[in-house]
Amino acid sequence: MALHQDIKNGIKTAMIAKDQVRLGVLRGLISDFTNEVVSKKMKPDEILSDEDAMNVIKRAAKRRMDSIEQFKGGGRNDLAEEEEKELAILKTFIPAGMSKEEILKIATAKKEELMITEKSKAGLLMSHIMKELKGKADGGDVKTIVDDLLK
Repeated sequence: MALHQDIKNGIKTAMIAKDQVRLGVLRGLISDFTNEVVSKKMKPDEILSDEDAMNVIKRAAKRRMDSIEQFKGGGRNDLAEEEEKELAILKTFIPAGMSKEEILKIATAKKEELMITEKSKAGLLMSHIMKELKGKADGGDVKTIVDDLLK
């Protein structure tokens, strides 16, 4: 079953369980999905592909992480805790990323394939690696590894 449909079904489960935090997160995701569907010029009741749905979920998780950072910086730990609870729910839908060792193997192979030795070509190397990984790895981890490879 599609991820989009799973989340729609999860709303009913959250309502029955009276899990208000989960219910709020899932309703927010459905709203984000609808916005994404409309932005892709599809009908509002159509279902997103799993890849598009995952991109929406990752954006929602990133928003939560940014909010947590801002709230903690502003001394609002109570609001940061709420965002952390929501982020934990979102992370249940996001598959585990690749380890740094796996990224390093791919990055090293790509560096040799493209014959890149200069730090000025780091962006080119990174774009090729990210295309190959297709969202399976965190961009920050890839950047760190590319920077280490081209020292």
